[in-house]
Amino acid sequence: MDRNMVGWFEIPVSDMNRAKVFYEHVFQIKLDVQNFGGLIMGWFPFVEGKEGAAGTLIKQETYIPSQEGTLVYFMSDNVQNELDRVEVAGGKIYQPKTEISPEHGYMGVFIDCEGNRVALHSRV
Repeated sequence: MDRNMVGWFEIPVSDMNRAKVFYEHVFQIKLDVQNFGGLIMGWFPFVEGKEGAAGTLIKQETYIPSQEGTLVYFMSDNVQNELDRVEVAGGKIYQPKTEISPEHGYMGVFIDCEGNRVALHSRV
């Protein structure tokens, strides 16, 4: 295989403005929100040729936030940095920073302001 398996992800939201503020605060980024005829997408920053997949927040009646769906892992320099901002931004800690193993690093999980379960991964 000549590419990574994951090429795109979409995180369902009920309130795009609330979700935009939440993710911008937790990750210290800016999202670009676009309306495609009722399909509203909040694009995460993406740099072509860098590690990781592209994705968006997405608001449309067929997308329903859930803790039971697919788990998306965001890469981080240190999982604790983002976890420290989750509750202030309106989310909840689901699993605190936990070592996976010395060779695989750390992970943590939070529930975002929309009710989605989202994970973080870092080497330290």
